[in-house]
Amino acid sequence: MNTNNIITNVDKIDAEKLKHASEIIAKLQNELPEYIDHGHGPFLAAIYQGDKLIAKCANSVVMDNCSNHHAEINTIRAAQSELKTYDLAPKNLDLYITAEPCMMCIGAIMWSGIKNVYYGVPSKKVEKITGFDEGFKPNWLEEFKKRGIKVYGNIETELGEDVLKQYVKSKHVVYKPSR
Repeated sequence: MNTNNIITNVDKIDAEKLKHASEIIAKLQNELPEYIDHGHGPFLAAIYQGDKLIAKCANSVVMDNCSNHHAEINTIRAAQSELKTYDLAPKNLDLYITAEPCMMCIGAIMWSGIKNVYYGVPSKKVEKITGFDEGFKPNWLEEFKKRGIKVYGNIETELGEDVLKQYVKSKHVVYKPSR
């Protein structure tokens, strides 16, 4: 796997972890259209403990009429419920997301205890393709590094961009608060 375009906060890229992440994110990107067909937003996240899937959820902002029902937050909540703990840190979990987390999800990830984050489409591309507002995220990679959270991004972006383009083309809701 070519690591030249990977966005990360680690000093040395672990090629095996990156290969594994690429496989999972590609699978999520390929599953996402079915979730969209059932009313979900265009983002999907999964939490694994090693090779074991703990939780997987899509964005449900529009279907639930709740602005914080992003894929990452839904998945963290499901994992905490499944594992019966608010502190996921001792479980050494990995979060895989079809796109870079927004500013709200960054806080949720940090406070949940997730150790590793792998994401697909970077926020700038998400915003350009869809018009979603991903928020202001100053130095988030460095802040995660200080807290021991490893991040790898820009994984399987072509698949993710195609899903986002199809979402917009199909006239699904691009939700934003009124200003």
